[in-house]
Amino acid sequence: MRGAKSAKWVVGAIVVALAATACGGGKSDSGKGGAGAIDPNGIFTIENGEPEKPLYTGDTMESYGSAVMKGLYSTLVDYKADGSLEMVNAESVSTTDSKTWTVKLKQGWTFHDGTPVTSKSYVDAWNWNANVNNAMGLASWFADIKGFDKVHPEAEGAKPTADKLEGLKIVDDSTFTIELSKAVPYFGHKLAYISFAPLAESFYKDTKAAGQAPVGNGPYKFKSWDHKKQIEVVRYDGYKGPNKAKNGGVVFKNYTGLEAAYEDLKSGNLDVITQVGPKDLPVYRQDLGDRAVDQPYSAIQTIAVAFYADQWSKPKPVDPRVIQGLSMAIDRATITKTVLNGTREPATGWVAKGVLGYQENAAGDVTKYDPAKAKELIKAGGGVPGNKISIQFNADGGHKEWVEAVCNSIQQATSIQCVGDSKPDFQADLTARKTKQVKSFYRSGWVLDYPVNANFISDLFRTGAGGNQGGFSNKELDAKIAAADSAATLDESVKAYQAIEKELVNYMPSIPMWYYKVNAGYSEKVSGVKFGQDGEPILTGVEVHK
Repeated sequence: MRGAKSAKWVVGAIVVALAATACGGGKSDSGKGGAGAIDPNGIFTIENGEPEKPLYTGDTMESYGSAVMKGLYSTLVDYKADGSLEMVNAESVSTTDSKTWTVKLKQGWTFHDGTPVTSKSYVDAWNWNANVNNAMGLASWFADIKGFDKVHPEAEGAKPTADKLEGLKIVDDSTFTIELSKAVPYFGHKLAYISFAPLAESFYKDTKAAGQAPVGNGPYKFKSWDHKKQIEVVRYDGYKGPNKAKNGGVVFKNYTGLEAAYEDLKSGNLDVITQVGPKDLPVYRQDLGDRAVDQPYSAIQTIAVAFYADQWSKPKPVDPRVIQGLSMAIDRATITKTVLNGTREPATGWVAKGVLGYQENAAGDVTKYDPAKAKELIKAGGGVPGNKISIQFNADGGHKEWVEAVCNSIQQATSIQCVGDSKPDFQADLTARKTKQVKSFYRSGWVLDYPVNANFISDLFRTGAGGNQGGFSNKELDAKIAAADSAATLDESVKAYQAIEKELVNYMPSIPMWYYKVNAGYSEKVSGVKFGQDGEPILTGVEVHK
């Protein structure tokens, strides 16, 4: 999402420029802007796009939908910049063995329709999201819970033999327990993800309507959705959480191009832009001054392999040495410095910076530019079928220039032909991935869902994981992931995943490219604009001026 935000898929946030960076600064925490007195009921606008699907907690896997859902729903917990948990709707989340967890809810919380948020609100929601009959894309997030195999059988087309997760038990209106099939030390961190949000009773009366007009428990309540134009949410005054909105609401405006959004920002017709496009990146700091944002966040760009494609599956599976060689044919240092205008940092592994377990140089030499070694590895692996590859990308996310640069680098280093495979928008790109229509490679971006390295490994490369759209599967790696999940402590699990990350070079499920940064800005009408570790603006903290 703009960040993989998958299970958040990153739609864009790769912003490119062919000119040198202009002078002028900007800090994400300056909070400057706003010429008049604060209007606590003021509405502000933000650049966004059309969500891929209806707004379901169990099926929102990309950043356009996630941006909206983050305001409409609150989860049990959130996480701080240091990776520690912060209680939100939960009073406490506790465990003594990492296998059985007890959740106690805060009192007085209600959904936007006034009905109470109870233990049943969570248990029913998780059971519904996990059930294979409901075809939720994030169902695999409940795989840790005992009985998941009965509500979501692995075999394609198989019917569930139960409609409830055996591991969920309601103790009383404000207490429930979660029994996992095995210990998972970081399970508490996973509860921060949208799939674990509660659902109101009204959801089940008309699930189709609920996807178009969600009833949440978050700081904002849904107002309207004018498809392909805008979504509006307004402050929920009955909200009991720690992050109450300092504004009256948000309008998510649909843009099909970043340049148009930036022009609207400069002319005062847009208040917050979450990414600056190719043409404007060299000058946005100078244009916006202290209202320009330039900061890193926990996301990574990769080039993923469509392992199901004929090119990589027939007559036999691709040798990892071929992918290693293609990786070493990419001059990341030059591309990030010139084409990406210094706004990205070359990646040296698969885990983004800023999460527990990040480590330097986890990929070893395969992310280093070495044409001679690249050709040697590709030859040793049997070569590239047809001597030609393609990289699929969405045209609305500012990716064309860097994809072309990567292709040029590969061609010059190896003589293998490389072309970009452009899809008109992010929806078309995701559709091609999910229907297994990708011909060779595809651009993939992933932003943290919880600040643990497992999120960048298990949730992307485990067989059947929600974020595993390239069809990668390896039983040996699955076993190592299962062992890491069963470690006695969070620290031991993180260390086990660090070891797994270093071994990914032997499998090459994707090619690490670079770490993301937020390059954004806001208008003079607002202040207090800050961006979180997930690269998204913190909506509730924005103040609107008269």
